[in-house]
Amino acid sequence: MFLYAPIAAATTALVLFAGLVLGQNSDFQCPSKPGFYPDQIQCDLYYHCTADGELTEKLCPDGLLFDDSNPSHEKCDTSINVDCGTRTAQQEPKTSKGCPRANGYYRHWDEGVCDKFVNCVEGVANEMPCPPGLIYDDSTSSCAWSTDSKRQCTTTKKDALTDGFSCPDGDVIGPNGRILPHPTFAHPDDCQKFYICRNGVTPQYGSCSGGLVYNEVSFKCDDPENVPGCENYFENEDEKKNGKN
Repeated sequence: MFLYAPIAAATTALVLFAGLVLGQNSDFQCPSKPGFYPDQIQCDLYYHCTADGELTEKLCPDGLLFDDSNPSHEKCDTSINVDCGTRTAQQEPKTSKGCPRANGYYRHWDEGVCDKFVNCVEGVANEMPCPPGLIYDDSTSSCAWSTDSKRQCTTTKKDALTDGFSCPDGDVIGPNGRILPHPTFAHPDDCQKFYICRNGVTPQYGSCSGGLVYNEVSFKCDDPENVPGCENYFENEDEKKNGKN
């Protein structure tokens, strides 16, 4: 399964320094080792403990969570990269158009659009596409095949070529009995041409090289005599050209 991985992790430059000496949460006690430590309830709240015992409360930018995997590093990141465990609380969201929170990855604002998602950066919504054939799964904050996602989505608009061809639904089984990842289909009017469906959903034009025609049984270009109805294709094409001249 392909997951849409090119989601960039937030860096420490995104960390919002609250700069407040802890006074509200007197329950937290700094360990003996200085570093950055998580709050036990709120996933975007953490503490900086210095070598001299000074305790400072800090807060990640809205939508980002504190990564507590290494106390020596101060890092806020997206939910896909941070396991909060039981630290499920977060700060009050700072919503804006298209963004439930100021930062992070979310469903597209149009519920009928499943093959796109929103990357929110400091409250600005950036519309992003999933790879062909995938839908956005907000349970994992990534793109996934619809069969592997809990999200029910059937309204994604199909791409179509200028002649109206769009990829049919369902898997296509090849001659070896396996599902074809990029199935091909015969052109209805031209033996030499065919259609390619990238990832089964994105249509493209294809054409066999000189002297060959498309064989919809083998899903390959073949000699004309092996394709019923296309045996005399090139002879007929020559006649058409000569007739035009």
